[in-house]
Amino acid sequence: MRRLWLTLPLLLLCAAAPDPGQGPGPALGQVSKLPVPRFVSLRSDQVNFRAGPGFQYPVTWVYQRQGLPVEIIGEFDVWRQIMAPDGGTGWVHQATIRARRSFYVTATQALLHANPSPGSAVVAYLNQGVSGELLRCDAGADFCKVSTGHETGYLARTDFWGTFTGEAVK
Repeated sequence: MRRLWLTLPLLLLCAAAPDPGQGPGPALGQVSKLPVPRFVSLRSDQVNFRAGPGFQYPVTWVYQRQGLPVEIIGEFDVWRQIMAPDGGTGWVHQATIRARRSFYVTATQALLHANPSPGSAVVAYLNQGVSGELLRCDAGADFCKVSTGHETGYLARTDFWGTFTGEAVK
């Protein structure tokens, strides 16, 4: 079993999401009836990624970061196939994830702004790997409202992982 400590820079890989302005949108999961793909977050500081959808499959990775955003890319019974910000994939039990949205900074250094504008005051500088709660994204907006530590502000969508292009998050 490999343990993954999320302290090193992560490679950004993600599946292309449908454009919200075109077509019927993402497919619905056969089990949950929720969109697939979709973003959720890890519920605890130790989540086993398995090679397949069941306890009989070996653990391939252990992610140790509560609140890390992950993308659900498949479903089978109570199991969800997910992808982490570093591109790692595996199967997790549905009890180990939660619907709360979060973000993960992918830029070397991101600026947390006071308002959803690149010219607004900078509230904080966020280094690559910083994560926090994703509070709101308006459809098509370039900035999303986030919270990390004791700071709340607006982060450019291009600087983090945890939403699809143009997606509205309420």
